Amino acid sequence: MSDRVIIEAEPGQRLEVVAAFVGERIVLHVDAGRIGSRPAIYEIGGNQILALFRYGVAVFFNAGEAFRAQILADLEPQISGKFAAPELEAMELLLAPDQPEGADGSVISLIAITVPRLQAVAEILAKSVVLSHYEQELSSVFEVIEPLASEMGRAGKLSTRSTALIKHIGQSLTIQHRMVGRVEVPEKPEFLWENPEQDLLYLRLEDEFELRERHRALERKLSLIAKTAETLLELLGARRSLRVEWYIVGLIALEIGFYLWELFIRN
Repeated sequence: MSDRVIIEAEPGQRLEVVAAFVGERIVLHVDAGRIGSRPAIYEIGGNQILALFRYGVAVFFNAGEAFRAQILADLEPQISGKFAAPELEAMELLLAPDQPEGADGSVISLIAITVPRLQAVAEILAKSVVLSHYEQELSSVFEVIEPLASEMGRAGKLSTRSTALIKHIGQSLTIQHRMVGRVEVPEKPEFLWENPEQDLLYLRLEDEFELRERHRALERKLSLIAKTAETLLELLGARRSLRVEWYIVGLIALEIGFYLWELFIRN
């Protein structure tokens, strides 16, 4: 089964591969057409293949745009936390029996189109498209956090509210949870334990897509955002405490003033 060619193609022929990060989670409860697991691989038509990942990614092999849209529409009841605009990443598969397997630019060369090889490609593209999504999301958080830090360093004060900072801390923690708990970017995929002959292909693709480097960069950004937001939040708390102390001092002074005024009136 694993060595069976599942997409008929001629040597030198190129096939489109598209990974779509469509939502927070995809519930996998359909076995019809499944030809592989971990990740789940399905035959969805003549020479068209779909790989699904529980963390919200669908990878299409040799499927046109209209067909992809139809499949995603059919999958919609199984998608939780659906994104308004899914993150997409496209590559080409090149059937090249006489070339080393791996990636060169936007082309992935394979000596045959079998289930384990498509699982390797799907794993790489799924992790890459998730990283791209969170890289953009963290960039938007950085755009908010960085001016706050600069403002604090320049003016020694903050103009934002604590609720905004708490929101950014929450965003960072959510991304961290999803990256570590669901996607497991640096971890060896389960299918490789059953198909060790695909180790070299997977490692070559992992290196070409710089998955580990991008994951480490995201972790550093997450740590920096969390520390910065927490520091700013502590400063806001200290400023609020100081303000309360001044209110208390003011009330005490006011009370003393009233007392002295009463003494003056009596005398």
